[in-house]
Order: sequence, then C-alpha cells, then structure tokens
Amino acid sequence: MPIIETQAIHKIYPNGVHANDDINFEVEHGEIHALVGENGAGKTTLMKLIFGMEHPTSGRILFRGEEVEIENPQDAIEHGIGMVHQNFMLVNSFSVAQNIILNRETMQGISIDMQQAIDDTAALSQEYGLAVNPTAKIEDIPVGMRQRVEILKALYRGAEILILDEPTAVLTPSETQDLFAAVRNLVEGGKTVIFITHKLKEVIAISDRVTVMRDARVIGTVKTAETDERELARMMVGREVFMQVDRPPVERGGSVLEVSDLTYADDSGHQLLKHISFHVYENEILGIAGVEGNGQTELAEVLTGLRPPTTGEAFINEEQILGRGPRSVREHQVAHIPEDRLTNGVALASTIDDNLIIDRYYREPFTRRGLLDINAIEDNGRELIREFNIIAPSGAIPVNALSGGNMQKVVVARELSSSPKLLIAAQPTRGVDIGAIEFIHQELVDQRTNGLAILLISADLQEVMKLSDRIMVMYEGEIVGVFPNDDSLTEERIGYYMLGAERQDAAEMERYA
Repeated sequence: MPIIETQAIHKIYPNGVHANDDINFEVEHGEIHALVGENGAGKTTLMKLIFGMEHPTSGRILFRGEEVEIENPQDAIEHGIGMVHQNFMLVNSFSVAQNIILNRETMQGISIDMQQAIDDTAALSQEYGLAVNPTAKIEDIPVGMRQRVEILKALYRGAEILILDEPTAVLTPSETQDLFAAVRNLVEGGKTVIFITHKLKEVIAISDRVTVMRDARVIGTVKTAETDERELARMMVGREVFMQVDRPPVERGGSVLEVSDLTYADDSGHQLLKHISFHVYENEILGIAGVEGNGQTELAEVLTGLRPPTTGEAFINEEQILGRGPRSVREHQVAHIPEDRLTNGVALASTIDDNLIIDRYYREPFTRRGLLDINAIEDNGRELIREFNIIAPSGAIPVNALSGGNMQKVVVARELSSSPKLLIAAQPTRGVDIGAIEFIHQELVDQRTNGLAILLISADLQEVMKLSDRIMVMYEGEIVGVFPNDDSLTEERIGYYMLGAERQDAAEMERYA
C-alpha cells in the first residue's frame, strides 16, 4: 500500500490555467521517489497540494490508504508530511535551535527552555547524521548547514514523508554528497523522501523510482535502475534530447576584457568585491563558479554599468567602461544576459518585437529621421524568432505570454544579435526547461567558437564545467582559484575552493588568469 497517493487530481486556477490534469501519483513507504519535469509541468503545484499550500479543484489525496483533507500545512504536518522549500524559510537572526523548535517550544515557567531546545537539536542531529551547531545563528552558517536545519525542523515536527524541492540548487558537490548520505540515512531509518530536481544525474544517483510530468500530466513512473538520463529527458520534453554540447577546441585570441584591482562596497561599507583582476579572451568562455552570494551578482552588475565600482578599472579593447552606465557599456559592444530576466531582462508587457530592439531602437534601421520604422522592427522580430526557435505565433504578442524558456530565448536572441565583442551571461539557463537549455548551451559554445569572448556566471557547477574553457572560483568576494578546464579538473576539486577550504597562491593564479 502506498504511503501517499493522489487520485485523479485536477488543479485549475481562476485564470483558467490547468496546472494538474488527472494526476495519479503514488509513493511507497521507505523509498526515495524523484519527481521531474520541465518548468510549468505541474510538479511543484502537486507538492503544494499534498502539503496543503494549495487545494485541488477535484480528486483525492490518500495517506496510508485513507482519504485525507489537507487544508493547510499544519494539517500536512499532523499527517507526518514535511516540506523543505527551495527558498529556505528560516529566521536569520535566530539560532539553529531556535529555528528548529519555533512554534513547538518547551517552556520553563514563562520562558522558553533554551537548554532543552539545544539538547533536542543536538540529539536529533546525531540521530539522523545531519551535523549542525545548535547555538550558531542562521546568518552565520553556510548554505549546506541551513538546509540541514530545514530538514531537522521538519523531522522535529514528526515528518514521516519529506518533500525536498530542488534541494541541491545551491550546494557544492561535497555538500550534495553529504545531503545524499543524509537522505539515504533517513530512508534506512524508515522515512520516505520525495525528491524534486531538474538535475537528471542526481536523479539517477539518489532515487529508487522516478515519476515524469509534462504539460500538467504524469507521463510515466519508472524504476531508476531501468532508465537513464537520456530516456528521462525524452520523457520530459517529448522528443530526443542530446545531453552533450559540441565544444570543439579552439585557440584563444587576444584579450577583450581586462579587469584590474576591482573592488565594490555597498552603502554600509561592506566590501562585496575584493581586488578582482582577470582577463577574458576571444574564442573562450571563462566560467565563474561559486556558491551564490559570493560577489558574482555584484561583479556582473558593476561590469555592465548597473552599479558603480568603488575602485579599480575594466577595459574593453583598452577602453575604460566602468562607471559610465549601461548604455555606454553596450556601445562598447558588451552584451548582458542578466540573472533575473523578469527584473532586468525583459519588458513584460511589451511585445517580442519591441523587446528585441529595446537596446537599439534609437539607431538605424529601427529609427529613421527620428521615427520608428515599424517594418524594420517586425522584420527583425521575424528573423530572430526563426533563428532562435522562439515558440510564439508572432512577434506582436507580449513577452509575458511566453513560457520561461521562450522568454529567455528572447533575451539571448537580443543580446547575441547585437554583434557583441563580449557577452556577460549570468545564470543563462536559470528557470529554463531542458529543451531550451540544450539550445542555449549550444548557441553559447557556437558563438565562442566564432570568436566571441564570454564571461559565464552560473550557480550550476555542472553547467560551468560543461561550457567553460577556463574556470575562476569566487569565495567571499575574492578570486580563490583559476583553472584550465581539462580532464584532470573535477567538480569535487572545484567544490573545495567554492567552500573556501582551499585557495591558490598568487603565482599559480596568475599563471592561468
């Protein structure tokens, strides 16, 4: 008998979106069950229904064979269902123990018994092999430990079924291995885990069975031992997907971007970039690896004119670009795929055609004698929609009508069609489905092969290693290592630098920078 099961679940939102369409899904007691699908496939909605954050339009949820009404997360918790969200729900100013016992406190008179909270946290940590420091503040601990706190918080509330939503998205390889060991330990102890991820390599490594969703429906459930990444990708997308990128060897050309002694401090004086120096060359992708929040965002925004530097210089073909604003940087033939496309990448209410010329509308052929040339704008839209395989009926529809993958293709099309010398690509495939990832990856590599210099910033270490010719690691606003991306370089080695556990000396760093 399944421990949790959904029968004929439908979820239709007021705007008519059918997020779950006749979903039959079951999880056996004591298994690690992976749930995969492209963005918008309906997997997160289904988990929200099980955890009581949403309510089904129709259908049933069964727990241990009995139909249950889960009105809210508290109901789910009382049924032994816990969920660890991708965006952690912790109080940063509280200690680990305070977060774990929150709303479940043991009182000593009119005060919280903090010693009991610390003892309970330590005992729980030891029982499940999830090492934490009960007295440390959340704001002072690394991302991997924060995730352990979230898991322990769910276990403290009696979770028998644990839903992990994209649990490795911000973890280093060593932290991912620690998580996998903890998940296996939980299952050996009688728990059940539902593992939502887009990383098919991890699905194969950790799960017992996999359920694939596409277009709000369940496509199928397979035993992990009887499938592979390619077959899962085909089920997710509905066609054959090539998992490898063709990255032919090329000789790098001259220096396009030179960054020298760059620093950046925020309004409070906290230094987020510390004496950054490096080059990016023609015919290469320089990938930046690092746990998010170690200065990568600030580096991209300083280089593209969105933030002023504190000190330092940056040259494009020997011309200074810092502190001149985004338009001036673009006029120096710098393109930018921003990490947050919704905020900085597109004008949501504007058409595809308008978004594709938003950085060049004032130049010919799009403006003649001070007036926009509508025919030229529409011709440009048609050509780029075709070239970049943007799925849309026409360029006249607003960008907010597109899927996340097609929205990202609009950004990529605009930036690569600007004839850049340098592309700064920040999280270029974040929130993008496998089919679009395949297209964007190959497009970046093809542009590099044709002479473009690319600075790639990604929180996905697999993406960095797949695409890059050299890899630079950032930790706490500093460059701590630079490596040629050859066969001797492993994710595990990069991971140590990402955690700050290792650092190259200046001579070795200079050798590859």
